[in-house]
Amino acid sequence: MSVFQRFRRLFRHHTPARQAYDQWAPGYDDQPGNLMLALDQLVFSNVLRQTDLYNKNVVDIGCGTGRHWPLLLAQKPASLSGYDVSEGMLARLRLKYPAATLSRIQKDVLTAEADQSCDVLVSTLTIAHIPDARKAFREWARILRPGGDILLTDYHPDALAKGASRSFETGGKKITIRNHVHSLEDIQQWAARAGLSIVAQLEKNIDETARPYYAAQGALALYEQYKGTPIIYAMHLKKEYGV
Repeated sequence: MSVFQRFRRLFRHHTPARQAYDQWAPGYDDQPGNLMLALDQLVFSNVLRQTDLYNKNVVDIGCGTGRHWPLLLAQKPASLSGYDVSEGMLARLRLKYPAATLSRIQKDVLTAEADQSCDVLVSTLTIAHIPDARKAFREWARILRPGGDILLTDYHPDALAKGASRSFETGGKKITIRNHVHSLEDIQQWAARAGLSIVAQLEKNIDETARPYYAAQGALALYEQYKGTPIIYAMHLKKEYGV
């Protein structure tokens, strides 16, 4: 069997994001000891501190159950809209914020907002689920006002390329979610071509602070395998004026 055939065989066992997150939604908010969610909170808080949301129109792409909404709403934006591929995740978010403006993404990229109608776009732990991320950046730049901000976080492509995966267990079965590996270099180029400049970028490696999470799961061998590997990144982009 060729390398390509083995890859296709492995890929077939990865569940599409919409289906996977519908299954994950009921227990998604109850995950003590989830390393990625803890790191995402850390790096997202870091880039959010650089951005003023007061009286701004904010759009959250891949909003899920609204993990970051308390932080976003604390800055009193004029509006906050959420988009996600999973109706199950949106249903959980509606329970917390019944009046929220929410929409299900139909074709992997946002197309519902008007041109230059958004001041800040947030997308956390989402980019690697989008097959055509280059198209996503073009669409996001379209709805963003000049001078507007994009705040991104996601699984680091180096970790995904090394075999790391997003997975969870339900009904005694492990579900691995389909990802697409977009290098940081590609992301930077797609952003630049869409008229977006990088304000800040940070990366977080698997280090000693992550060891307790692996130990709690009885996965110290996995910790040793990935120690030193970048596991998550955050990026703050700004739309250039005149674009």
